[in-house]
Amino acid sequence: MAQDTSPPRVWVVSDGRAGIENQGLGLAEALGRLRPISLSVKRITWRGRLGRLPWWLQPAPLSALAPGHGLVPPWPDIWIAAGRATLPFSLRMRRWSKGETLVVQLQDPRAPPQAFDLIIPPKHDRLSGDNVLPIMGSPHRVTAQRLAEEQARFADQLDPLPRPRVAVLIGGKSKAFNLSPEAAAAMAHDIEAAVAQEGGSVMVTFSRRTPQDAKALLSARLRHLPGVIWDGAGPNPYFAFLGAADFILATEDSTNMTTEAASTGKPVFILKMEGESLKFRLYHEELERLGAARPFGGAFHSWTYEPLQETDRAAAEVLRRFDARRAGALAKA
Repeated sequence: MAQDTSPPRVWVVSDGRAGIENQGLGLAEALGRLRPISLSVKRITWRGRLGRLPWWLQPAPLSALAPGHGLVPPWPDIWIAAGRATLPFSLRMRRWSKGETLVVQLQDPRAPPQAFDLIIPPKHDRLSGDNVLPIMGSPHRVTAQRLAEEQARFADQLDPLPRPRVAVLIGGKSKAFNLSPEAAAAMAHDIEAAVAQEGGSVMVTFSRRTPQDAKALLSARLRHLPGVIWDGAGPNPYFAFLGAADFILATEDSTNMTTEAASTGKPVFILKMEGESLKFRLYHEELERLGAARPFGGAFHSWTYEPLQETDRAAAEVLRRFDARRAGALAKA
């Protein structure tokens, strides 16, 4: 059998939520930086309330999808999935593809690990196994090139801002953390005082999980400072903020935001919220050990460190396993 030299067909599969989908896209884009790929994005949309059922109660998941889902053969060479909604499909993909698809699941699937070819969870989930590649944080789309391009795209808004420019990345309510109005007021006071002391500016963005009262309070308290507060309307300046920042503040609840911030090589300060999580504490301690982040103590200072490159490391492992599988198939032919 002749060796197949066509670009691997890669599917990124999620429920379409930006924070989940971007993890898959980040890994796929990293694959594309290593070799040509053919990329497709698939989004899981259930009919009615069927998507609320756990994966083990989905005997025929394809029939439960809304029309136009696109999960049809020919199956991809590499399946990259993230999020609970993808599990009924990821668990069946090797059978559907007769073992030809490399099934990669991001995060801890909390499902039988032998059903996947590779699981890529954050290290703080403490998952291990022969087919598990733990990484710091989560895969993402931050690259020096993307940040430079996005910064140039928003140059009219950002270039005039006085330095130091401080990117402020605000998350919100989760199982472990909360951002009450009282906590938001204290956070706003600390940020306002530190930025005013330096004579700098702010570039503020919020998560979809940010409570509206906390968002309104932070916006009102920081609005008088030089800067930009993105209200969610128009093009998203998130990557531009990271590119233009001299310092980055990120709330402790978001693995995505802190990982992306630590991939810039810029000083990252972690903003304390209400709540506690052992997993997140271990994660933040590891970021500190690597020199990427420190708790925010109400003042800014500079340091240098090697930017995190975990997404590239994960991509290299995916391609190593894919090549091994393709070589094995050729040897059997």
